[in-house]
Amino acid sequence: MAAPNEFYQFSIISALMDGVASHGIPISSVLAHGDHGLGTFLQMNGEMIVLDGDVYQMKSDGTTTHIATPQDTITPFASVTRFQPTSTTRATVSSKQDLSALLTRLFPAAKNHFLAIRMDGVFKSVNVRTAGGQREPREKMPAVANRQTVHTFEAARGTIIGFRAPEYVMGINVAGDHMHFINEDRKSGGHILAFETEGDVDVKVAQLSKFHLDLPTEDDEFNEASLVGDAQGIHAVEG
Repeated sequence: MAAPNEFYQFSIISALMDGVASHGIPISSVLAHGDHGLGTFLQMNGEMIVLDGDVYQMKSDGTTTHIATPQDTITPFASVTRFQPTSTTRATVSSKQDLSALLTRLFPAAKNHFLAIRMDGVFKSVNVRTAGGQREPREKMPAVANRQTVHTFEAARGTIIGFRAPEYVMGINVAGDHMHFINEDRKSGGHILAFETEGDVDVKVAQLSKFHLDLPTEDDEFNEASLVGDAQGIHAVEG
């Protein structure tokens, strides 16, 4: 079992940008490293959230599926940690920017470290997007994102989880705060574009200082990808 609060990642975000999404590893291999995380599925078909060790696929049609057999489901990109919060508080959070300021206040010496984030409670509104997947092999992520579906949930009880990544990993991961939402009944959610809490919610955070990266092997898509850093493109896609 992985130690708590170590960041594990399979593949890199620049690979998704270049359309590398036809192969990967079983999600069960990712879960060996953590119980809290984000990712996607083959052909970028939907958003992944790993919550308390359970994996859910949030699809562009608005449905959410629990992945009951993670050993049989492949991910081309995922990041997880075995979450053990080192800071727990209650706070009203009016926006992604407000959360960013809160995280900086809670962890002023963590500018160049990863943070793992979890919020539980009632959200006044949550605006999410879900990717519909590639239409052909190697279709790049910006083209996939152009067909994303956007949903807004109001007075929604649920959980937001994610990570803050430092600027120097942009292209390897998504620098800044990257989060997904799933509602309490685990039937809907997606990649966070904007949110606002309904009063105080529980905010749990941990600082991560160990980073383990596994790259795809025997994957022609990955081997032939340019993997040129595109910070502006990643920010545009990941919101």
